[in-house]
Amino acid sequence: MDTPATHNPLRIKRLHHVEFWVGNAKQAAFYYRKAFGFSQVAYRGLETGNRDVTSYVMQQGDAFLLLTTPFSDKGPIAEHICRHGDGVRDIAFEVEDTDSAYEEAVRRGAVSAQEPQWLADDHGRVRHAAIHTYGDTIHSFISKEGVAVGTNGHGSASRNGHQGYGGPFLPGFIAREIPGISTGIVRIDHMVGNVELGQMQHWAGFYHNVLGFHRYITFDDKDISTEYSALMSIVMSDDHHVIKFPINEPAPGKKKSQIDEYLEFYNGAGVQHIALLTKDVLETVGSLRDNGVEFLRVPDTYYEQAKARVGEIKEPWDAVQNLNLLIDRDDEGYLLQLFSKPVEDRPTLFFEIIQRRGSRGFGKGNFRALFEAIEAEQALRGNL
Repeated sequence: MDTPATHNPLRIKRLHHVEFWVGNAKQAAFYYRKAFGFSQVAYRGLETGNRDVTSYVMQQGDAFLLLTTPFSDKGPIAEHICRHGDGVRDIAFEVEDTDSAYEEAVRRGAVSAQEPQWLADDHGRVRHAAIHTYGDTIHSFISKEGVAVGTNGHGSASRNGHQGYGGPFLPGFIAREIPGISTGIVRIDHMVGNVELGQMQHWAGFYHNVLGFHRYITFDDKDISTEYSALMSIVMSDDHHVIKFPINEPAPGKKKSQIDEYLEFYNGAGVQHIALLTKDVLETVGSLRDNGVEFLRVPDTYYEQAKARVGEIKEPWDAVQNLNLLIDRDDEGYLLQLFSKPVEDRPTLFFEIIQRRGSRGFGKGNFRALFEAIEAEQALRGNL
């Protein structure tokens, strides 16, 4: 296991939001509200004076999704959508100081995507910059300042004013709330990136050398394989195991792996899935199923082996099996998880629902059953 190059060298505080570039943000917002239970909390668009894009901010617990659509058929957003379909563009971090985070990242080898700049409105101002990571994905750095006490909202920002930016999300957004019915999602647990063959070690090195993350877990093609396909994965994590980025690459197999399928339809590297943490997976998955979210299925025979492998759990086994949940145990405890089918027409992005009962792992004992379920879906699509 790696040790951090320097303890949190960019002074990352938390995952701020995940931005999707999509073909129709209004419809995407409706989907995430009705299917996943996110609430719409903020908006920007023509009514706010923005002539370039419309964006909706969706929140559930501490998970924030930003959905953005361009008005023009030209420019980087339109090109991204044409190339990749709907997908994740930005995994944004809140940092203590944007300028120092950006400068340190570039000094450590990152490629600039946006030099530091101010974004401001009546609620204060935000310092923003960004670097490139795998594929067309970026990491933004965001630090916030409030409006100075005694100004009319147009004066200089001051750290002696409000504690941080006081608007509903970021400058340029207005509050426009449409409540969703929560499904119990607490936060984003981890995000998985798929990269090309031979690139996994490179990007693991990037997260180690640039962000100071360490190699938490490594899986090779013996851990993650079936009769037909295989992949390899390295999990990069911050010191506190709050921000975790598994990085996958395909491994040689008899047939096309799920990573190969993703890379083909996404036209390159990108975010494969987002894991959403819940405190009650039975309640959350039940609600999501009722809302129409489609999940992968494993055969009932999986549970015969799982009961012997996992042992006693707090949840009723019949409820676990009825919802088709996967379950795994390690030295620290156990976890329950379930994976959606792709949420786009292209077989690219999907979601994982996960509950942790002590385990900080990723369900190694479930890999074969999970990948056989994925291969069954690939075969139906003609992509295995």
